[in-house]
Amino acid sequence: MKIRFLLVSLSFLVSVAQAQTESDNTLSKKEKAEGWKLLWDGKTSNGWKSTKGDNFPDKGWSVDGGALKVLKSARGGDIITTTKYKNFVLKVDFKLTEGANSGIKYFVDPSGIGCEFQVLDDEKHPDAKAGVEGNRTLGSLYDLIAAAPNKPYKNGEFNTAMVVVNNNKVEHWLNGVKIVEYERNNQMWRALVNYSKYKKYADFGNAAEAPILLQDHGDEVWFKNLKILAK
Repeated sequence: MKIRFLLVSLSFLVSVAQAQTESDNTLSKKEKAEGWKLLWDGKTSNGWKSTKGDNFPDKGWSVDGGALKVLKSARGGDIITTTKYKNFVLKVDFKLTEGANSGIKYFVDPSGIGCEFQVLDDEKHPDAKAGVEGNRTLGSLYDLIAAAPNKPYKNGEFNTAMVVVNNNKVEHWLNGVKIVEYERNNQMWRALVNYSKYKKYADFGNAAEAPILLQDHGDEVWFKNLKILAK
């Protein structure tokens, strides 16, 4: 398992260095051979639902030009996959509008509380300066661990987030560069949580498996090419 995830990470580094030749929201022959699956088909809401019920939100989200779009101020609510995941490599292309805030969450509880790959405009959103030592910035494990400051972000373009989970070991990547790594389900993890806004959640982030969540924070954000390699 560990060797497989290492090989996948190396493969990802090669792929982001090459020009995109495949259509959006599709899998290449190589990805299919490796076992990747699409989390979103690029057209419908299949495989996703609201955190508040069994149906997809009737407002707040739209499909626009092959991207899943969060609509500004519509507040349709967060969405989650209808499938739960344990060990996985998750890739998501996202594009921020000015001042936008969103997130990609995993190991969430039924209310949608869980570990978050922060999706944020660090230059224009006040949250970037509100956390402790940058732990609410783009790519950070929100409110817990700050992303590396020299992260390779492309303003105004689609960027690729990647989350690698190998049992309790987790990594955040941005455009092929690792920017966060940590281990959950241990004493150090609990101490970290106890100094965060999540301290009231006794088992925060320790779920064995859970859905993937995309956050509606009331700002316009675009997602596409949602892919997962799960085991």
